[in-house]
Amino acid sequence: MSETTHTIQEPRDRPAGAPERAGLVVDVNSVTAGYLPGINILTDTNLQAYDGELVGIIGPNGAGKSTLLKAIFGLVNVRDGSITLRGEDITNLKANQLVEKGVGMVPQTENVFATLTILENLEMGAYQKPGLIKESLEFVLDIFPALKDRLGQVAGSLSGGERQMVAMSRALMMRPEVLLLDEPSAGLSPVRQDEAFIRVSSINQAGVTTIMVEQNARRCLQICDRAYVLDQGRDAHTGTGRELLNDERVIGLYLGTLGQD
Repeated sequence: MSETTHTIQEPRDRPAGAPERAGLVVDVNSVTAGYLPGINILTDTNLQAYDGELVGIIGPNGAGKSTLLKAIFGLVNVRDGSITLRGEDITNLKANQLVEKGVGMVPQTENVFATLTILENLEMGAYQKPGLIKESLEFVLDIFPALKDRLGQVAGSLSGGERQMVAMSRALMMRPEVLLLDEPSAGLSPVRQDEAFIRVSSINQAGVTTIMVEQNARRCLQICDRAYVLDQGRDAHTGTGRELLNDERVIGLYLGTLGQD
């Protein structure tokens, strides 16, 4: 934990579109963060995710989308504000500690062990709790049945979309409460992008609260429950996916250049 003291603020109003009866899982409250001393990428940024939600994060390049995920996952120093998981302060905890507490993350690149088989990749996902492997394999293969007959295949021989599926599966092996996804459709063909979004929806429908950064803004808004638009490190707009798809400000400023179908 960083030496900086982070004050846990009082619960804020439930954002529009958030489920009324679901519990607050992740609360990013007025977070300021960055990679280099004195240079902030995020400034007073907020995000909330409730039980079972699929929350999208969209915005122009350089807006701080991936930085926000990394701040939640302890990979970027939070200088002010706080991040809580079900009310517990997790600000600046290390990634391995967050995995133990039920937070998983799938990075955009270098997200599989290329020299290992698919099965070995999945087993690595539960290395902190090897007793979970058998049960978790059943859970993962139920979501991604296409992997069942390919467990012995070397991950380095897979296509980009297939690697993404293995990376998601490995992150699920610890049975996380929350899964953070960084650009799951990046670099994929249109057909493979559609498959990636179907996988994300499948994970979420299995009961995993999901927070996804995505450059394909339209597709993201089409499948998410709620979304945040980041601009210059701040949450500029928020609402349900449907609301933001039809918001003239969002259409004019962001959807005209983001994620064209």
